[in-house]
Order: sequence, then C-alpha cells, then structure tokens
Amino acid sequence: MAATSTSPLFSLSSLSASLPSPTRLPATLSLRALSPRARLSVSLPFASPHGVYSAWAATSTSSAGRLRRRGLEVVCEAATGRRPDSVAKRERQNEKHRIRNHARKAEMRTRMKKVFRALEKLRKKADAQPEEIIEIEKMISEAYKAIDKTVQVGALHRNTGNHRKSRLARRKKAIEILRGWYVPNAEPVAAT
Repeated sequence: MAATSTSPLFSLSSLSASLPSPTRLPATLSLRALSPRARLSVSLPFASPHGVYSAWAATSTSSAGRLRRRGLEVVCEAATGRRPDSVAKRERQNEKHRIRNHARKAEMRTRMKKVFRALEKLRKKADAQPEEIIEIEKMISEAYKAIDKTVQVGALHRNTGNHRKSRLARRKKAIEILRGWYVPNAEPVAAT
C-alpha cells in the first residue's frame, strides 16, 4: 500500500481547511492521534507576513508497511522570524536581577569576611580587652543586615541566611569563651 494514501480520519482537504490564515501564524502546532506508529506525509508551503518562507509538514511512515487508521500523527510548524516582546523583556529583567543579586551577595560575603578577619585578629592578640568585642559586634550587626536584605529579595534562601548568621555568632562566642569573657552555663547574677 502506498505511503501517501489517506485514511478516513485525515484528508488533505481537511488539513488545508484547518490551517490558519497567513496573517496569524502559530509558532508550533502539534496534533497527535491515538498512536505514533504511523504518520501521514503532507507539505504545504506558504509565506508568512514577516517574509519568512515556511512549510507545514507532516510525515508518513507505517509499521509493517501499512497505514493504520489509529496511528496518525500530524506535526505542524511555522517560523515567525522574531520572538515576542515578552521574551525580550524577560531576558532584560533577568540580566538586571542577576547583576543586582550578585552585588547583594558580594556585599554580604565581604561583610562576613571582615568579621571573620577581625575575630581572628582578636584571637591571636596577646593582650585583648573585652571592650574590643564591641566593635566586632557592630560589624556583625552590619553583616546580619546584609544577609537579611539578600534573603528578603530572594537572592539567598532563608535557611542559608540563618546558617550564615549562626556561623558568625558561633565564631564570636568561641572567641569570648577562649578569652574568658563568656562562661557557658553560668548562673545569671540577680540584681539586688
């Protein structure tokens, strides 16, 4: 049996009648029948309003050399020649957000590194005083603020932000314990 024969489910006239007018073209149109075993082949060329020459194409193959009525697949494609404005706008927004998020993350990392460097310097210092931790606490506060801003705009997951804040607090507490400025499990002194 010839591969170009038509079945009762599909005919060339029904395909040409179902094609849209050349003024409004779909980017892709895919019609599938019950099974992808057999396909019918038709190619109809036309010119789009944007001057792009395209063709509606459907191919035909049949398993075991015969066309089955159940196995019909029609795939139609048309190239319009340009992307919608919404795609271009989304790309511009993505680039702008990527740059902004990168700046936020860089600021957060910089502030964290400053705190870690100051804590390391305090740890190595031989004659450190408890008042020196106050300046580091201000730096930690600024780092917390940068982390919270980064989380708030969605550039960083909130659990990651909490993890980083916890890391700063643990490092500070370790230095305080090492210096003897903080004693864990100590009973608070009651004010009298």
